[in-house]
This record gives sequence, C-alpha cells and structure tokens, in this order.
Amino acid sequence: MRRLLTLCACASIFTALALAESWTGKLVDASCAMNSQQSSATTCDPTSSTTAFALVAGGKTYKLDDAGNTKAIEAMKNRADRSANPNSPQSTSVTAKVTGSKDGDNTLKVDSIQVQ
Repeated sequence: MRRLLTLCACASIFTALALAESWTGKLVDASCAMNSQQSSATTCDPTSSTTAFALVAGGKTYKLDDAGNTKAIEAMKNRADRSANPNSPQSTSVTAKVTGSKDGDNTLKVDSIQVQ
C-alpha cells in the first residue's frame, strides 16, 4: 500500500512537470501594458518600484500571477547585469524566460522566472 501511494505521488509530480510550458519575451510593467493599448514597449519598461509584471511574448501580453510577481521582483533585484557592478545603471529593456502554465487566456501561473 505504501509503495502504491509513493508511485502515485511520483506520477502526479512528473505529470505536473510535463504540463509546464515556457515563454520567452519582454518583461514589462503590467499596469502600463494592460491599461494603455497604444503605449510603446519602451514606456512600459519595469522599474525598481514595479510590483505587477506582464510578459510580452509572441505578440501577446500575459499578466503574471501574484507568486510570479513576487519572483519577478526578486529576479529584478538580482539581475545579471548588476551583479558584476551594482553601481552601474541597469539597461531598461528586460528579457525574461517564464516557466509555468496558463491560467485563463492572458494570465501565467509562474513556476520559475529567469531575468536576462
């Protein structure tokens, strides 16, 4: 019985991992991107005070869930271009790879995020 439960638990974990998708695109400020239909991509670049993020991938804008926003904030703090010299200015354009699943039409349930 114990082996059966262990086997079922492992199968469910691997199934969940198999369903994960990944998207690569530009990370933007969600409040700007979703509210302004005609805003250019550069006006919606995230800043250090951004708390809600969206990903523009394949011509479509996806909002990140709450957990994804938290992960994006942490990833922005630890960006690779600042790790060498924290006093250097950050580039404004942020590319990110998001792994997770779609939650509805335009929301991503984020498992992990890598900011480049």
